[in-house]
Amino acid sequence: MDMNKVASSNRIHIAFFGMRNAGKSSVVNAITAQQMSVVSDVMGTTTDPVRKSMEILPLGPVLIIDTPGVDDEGELGKIRVNRAKQVIDETDIAVLVVDAVKGLTSLDKDMLDTFHKKNLPYIIAYNKSDLLKEDIPLKDNEILISAKESVHIWELKEMIGKLSGVNKTEKKLVSDLVKEKDVVILVIPVDEAAPKGRLIMPQQMVIRELLDARCSVVCCQPEELGDTLENLRKEPKLVITDSQAFEMVADIVPKYIFLTSFSILMARYKGELEVLLSGVKSLDSLKDGDYVLISEACSHHRQCNDIGTVKLPGWIMKYTKVKPEFSFTSGGDFPSNLAKYKLIVHCGGCMINEAAMKNRIKIAQEQGVPIVNYGMLIAKIHGILDRSLEPFVNMFKR
Repeated sequence: MDMNKVASSNRIHIAFFGMRNAGKSSVVNAITAQQMSVVSDVMGTTTDPVRKSMEILPLGPVLIIDTPGVDDEGELGKIRVNRAKQVIDETDIAVLVVDAVKGLTSLDKDMLDTFHKKNLPYIIAYNKSDLLKEDIPLKDNEILISAKESVHIWELKEMIGKLSGVNKTEKKLVSDLVKEKDVVILVIPVDEAAPKGRLIMPQQMVIRELLDARCSVVCCQPEELGDTLENLRKEPKLVITDSQAFEMVADIVPKYIFLTSFSILMARYKGELEVLLSGVKSLDSLKDGDYVLISEACSHHRQCNDIGTVKLPGWIMKYTKVKPEFSFTSGGDFPSNLAKYKLIVHCGGCMINEAAMKNRIKIAQEQGVPIVNYGMLIAKIHGILDRSLEPFVNMFKR
């Protein structure tokens, strides 16, 4: 696979935090060997998180994030600090850049407390070590560097590499459900909501992983599914459908053939499948006026028959026979206070990384708000939830 074409949501997210003028941007530029961030002696040069997808040896495909200083001041400064702290929710590895001469400040220590609370792997990089008159004692996750003199930059990259888990077993989206030479059918609607000229991320990911697993992949639209099944010489091991076509596809595919959705695969891949499964039960207890949050991780252009803002509310009201109050968020917007909601319905999360998706689930859990994803909710509404989970029956206890 071309590492430069790996989606940002599937890259290791490495974020650099610290005080203004600790040299975060200089360290980022040294790590990436590019002028990724503007460097200046003026405090607060980095005003928004700066992101760069790239491949860095020995790490592989990563997303580097440079953040504003956590000591920024004024009304705009507060906004910048808040944006820097929001980045923590999507961070896989944190690097706290500290001015080696000044040492750890109280705000640096606050950041370290946050890393600990979130169980986030981190490194403390003491920058400007060329200005030190004598070395300082270091712990295993600390290093003296100089971005200006390019001192210990490679060693810092190696430390990040060890934390990245590059030697861990790669997570599977679908290939652990099949074996070599199996046939898998992907049902992909091409309607007004489908992007022109391309497949959406979960579809691309599934196809590539199945090809790597030496499976035969057959793609069709829902209307052609019946003919596709008849024309196959070999029975498919699995059918994966877009959630919107769940009901139609379930009627066509024989019950002895495994059936699930792209959204449910993503729930297992990036979220907490059992937590999301338990969340769907609250659908049966919704009442008139209850607040329901429908949240999408991407910021696509809304269509007239949009699944999040049109189809899902309609399906929920038809199934429950009540009229909840719906709220909608998209992209990076996700409320920190969820107290008023009786249910959160989240998309598959293909455009955010695992850390960000799990953070959203954690926020909901901590506030006692049930959360479920699109695919599970739609399967529940159409009476095929149990069937859609059959491919995973040996993966977890229902």
